[in-house]
Amino acid sequence: MMPNKLLNFRILFVLLIILLIQSAFGQKKLRIQIMPGAAVMMHNKNISEAIRFIGNPVFYHDGAWLYCDSAWLMEETNTVDCYGRVRIKSSDTLNLYGKFLHYDGNTKIANLRDNVKLVDNQTTLTTDAMVFDRNTQIASYITGGKIVNKDNILTSRRGYYHTDTKEMYFKENVKAKNPDYTMNSDTLLYNTFKRITYFLGPTIIRGKDNYIYCENGEYNRITNQSRFSINALLVDQNRRLTGDSLYYDRRTNFGKAISNVVMTDTVQHVILKGNYGEYWRQKGFALLTKRAMAILGDEKDTLYLHADTLMAIFDTAKQETRELFAYHHTRFFRNDLQGACDSLHYSIPDSVITMFNKPVIWSDKNQMTADTIQIFTGNKTIKLLRLTNTAFIISRDSSQTYNQIKGKNMIGHFSKNRLVQIDVDGNAETVYYIREDNKQMIGINMAQGSRMHLYIDDNKLQRITYFDKPDGNMFPEKDVPADKQILKGFQWLEKIRPMNWLDIFRKI
Repeated sequence: MMPNKLLNFRILFVLLIILLIQSAFGQKKLRIQIMPGAAVMMHNKNISEAIRFIGNPVFYHDGAWLYCDSAWLMEETNTVDCYGRVRIKSSDTLNLYGKFLHYDGNTKIANLRDNVKLVDNQTTLTTDAMVFDRNTQIASYITGGKIVNKDNILTSRRGYYHTDTKEMYFKENVKAKNPDYTMNSDTLLYNTFKRITYFLGPTIIRGKDNYIYCENGEYNRITNQSRFSINALLVDQNRRLTGDSLYYDRRTNFGKAISNVVMTDTVQHVILKGNYGEYWRQKGFALLTKRAMAILGDEKDTLYLHADTLMAIFDTAKQETRELFAYHHTRFFRNDLQGACDSLHYSIPDSVITMFNKPVIWSDKNQMTADTIQIFTGNKTIKLLRLTNTAFIISRDSSQTYNQIKGKNMIGHFSKNRLVQIDVDGNAETVYYIREDNKQMIGINMAQGSRMHLYIDDNKLQRITYFDKPDGNMFPEKDVPADKQILKGFQWLEKIRPMNWLDIFRKI
């Protein structure tokens, strides 16, 4: 048997539910009231429940005032139809206008037609037909509308204006225009008080000198700061910037990109990639970090360059890249040339690459090192190499011996991207293994002098021209001790050589 206390509790609970239901159904709806004045009331015999008012009647309902030229009040349904110069005053700042109004006092929903206008503070919304729900304070249209807020003009097929939060939601064929840009969007949210635009679908923004695309983002009209994401793209004259997230400040012309960043110079064919980028348009430079890579040239002769930080200097007028700097742990790969150093500078107009701090480059079977290395290119080919201070060239032959050329300074000449001549200036030394065609050893050519030219064909030494009397000659291998076969400063750096473009990211 159920305890008395539990039984009493259940009875009280059921009675409470019944009282709540009765209260909800029995609650009286607020009636639409006709305000006393000059309006004339007329009864229609054919419509017994309708009362006709003419002469500018004024109605009141739950905090809202309704004005018009004439109206029909249906007391039984608690609705009113208003005609001519309709106005709803819902608050101190909110007014709605039109030529026809159907207002339901039970639902507190107003339907306006013909030359409809909503005015709220500094916002004006115009459309052919509007529904205003006083419960949610939302005005909506589905047949096209136009909103003017200060210097912003927005149009769309469908729209919703939250009068309490001052937010506007636009859908279908959204267009916006102000002195700074024009915009086309699929879906847009605009806060008239904060003056922030939120892009919620595919959006195109055209400024005076740039173009932006995104599928999500926001723009603050007060601060002129923007955020763009989902397929975000910024085009600024000859420069394209993409990333998972883009940030742009129109006042300072500063852009920032995060994750999967790609910056492209469409004129100079320079592509910069990374996971963090900054772009200073007026200052004329951009930088990338976090797996940064530069791609230079075309598909056939592409150079891939990686460093901790890449910086591009460009012409502020034409937005064309003029210089490229690579800082720390620099490595690059091209099919016919590879390199590594700490820092690098590339002058694009001169087509000159300068490498600093322990530079090393590889061309075919040749390894070249010096304090500073300059690579002169042109017409998609290597023309000249300049090795300054402690220059050293090593090539390993098929028998795993090392041909060596050492000097203070060297110049390497190329033909069809192959090393054909080396000019050594100052403290020249050579160790060269001379072999028959069948790779049989003939002897080791060892020489020292102040200057010499070496001529190479198919990576083989053909002849040496001395500019003074050299100290040395060719010796049988057995007569040259092993420690004499290696010149001072010898380093074979094959382990850090990039073997393909992905290898430039390998930790060494």
